[in-house]
This record gives sequence, structure tokens and C-alpha cells, in this order.
Amino acid sequence: MKLAVFDCDGTLVDGQADVLWSMAEAFRRADHPAPEPALVRAMVGLSLPVAIRTLAKDADESTRAAIVEHYKHAFRTRREQGLLNEPLYEGIADLLHALHADGWSLAVATGKSDRGLAACLAGHGLTELFVSLQTADRHPSKPHPAMLEAALFEAGAQADEAVMIGDTSFDMQMARAANIRAIGVDWGYHPVDELFAAGADVVARSVAALGEELGIES
Repeated sequence: MKLAVFDCDGTLVDGQADVLWSMAEAFRRADHPAPEPALVRAMVGLSLPVAIRTLAKDADESTRAAIVEHYKHAFRTRREQGLLNEPLYEGIADLLHALHADGWSLAVATGKSDRGLAACLAGHGLTELFVSLQTADRHPSKPHPAMLEAALFEAGAQADEAVMIGDTSFDMQMARAANIRAIGVDWGYHPVDELFAAGADVVARSVAALGEELGIES
């Protein structure tokens, strides 16, 4: 058994523009000063309520709750209007298919919602490749290991048979908490030094390099 668990935003897809727009719109609708884009990017990967608590530290709970709901509405509306753009990083689709053909079980552990992840994977025709999809709807936010523990259970894998692949320190910390090998990628939201500081065993500098770490030749 080999299980590769992927983060989504910043690892499989580049949804930065939609995240930043939806967050700015959510804060605007709540009549609260919007955070700098760099701060928003640093929070990608956390569940939405946890991220908002950090981004709106000086707001009361009702305002934070309103921002969460405004964000969900803005993001959903953007998708319904056909404006959402979450392209796969170049080479990711080929890597996923190669891993699947090589006998790997594949899973996702993400701060996205169930609906958001399902729509993203379906839009790229990748849903059938994954045996386990874990989201913030059903688990504590990263870096709590619950999502990885659920993925291991659903895939029938042991921790020493699995690897977590992600672009943020939250992914690396989650992997460490679950005693799973942690592979960072450098094309997402957190810098390489933060990934190593959070426990990354290695950081892949390209999709081809990630494939080589997993035994897939480019």
C-alpha cells in the first residue's frame, strides 16, 4: 500500500486570484477593513473560520461570523457565474494519473469545503482518481491530524505507507502530527524555509521533482 495525500489550493490548483477576491469582498460586505493580500495568502490552507479569526483579530465574533458567510457566498457566486478560475499547476494531472497507474492510492486533505473540493476535482476530471477526500467541513482545521487519520482509515493504509504533499507549513505540521512523511512543494503559498521549519522532509522544486520523490520518472 502506498498512499499520497495532497493538499488542494497551492498544491494541485492555483486559486489565488479567487481566494483574494472573495476575501476582499467578504470584508467589504461586513464593513470591516480588509487584510493585506500577503496576510490572506499566508492563511490559505486553514479552515475558513480559523483563518478569519486571524485575519480579523480586532473584530467581534458576530462580525467574524458574517465575514465567513460573506466569503462563502462570494466564492459560490463566482463559481455559479462561471468566473471561478482554479487551474491545475502544469504537470499535476499527468503526475496524478501516473501515480494511480503505478498503484498509489490518492487522497486530498484540504481547507476547502466538501462542495468546493468536489466542484474543483470534477471540473478537472480527476474525481475518480481519489479514494479519500477530507475537508474542513468534517474535521478540525489543519494542522490537526484528523484529516490524515481519516484518509489513512479510508484507504486502509498505515502511517509509514503514506506521504503528505502540500505547500504550507500547516500541511507539514499536520503530517508530523500524524507521523506521516512530509513533502513540501515550492510553487504554493509558503516559502521553502517555512516548510522546512515546520517539518518538511524534503521540498520539491518542480512537479517533475515531486514525481521523482514518489518514484515516478518524468
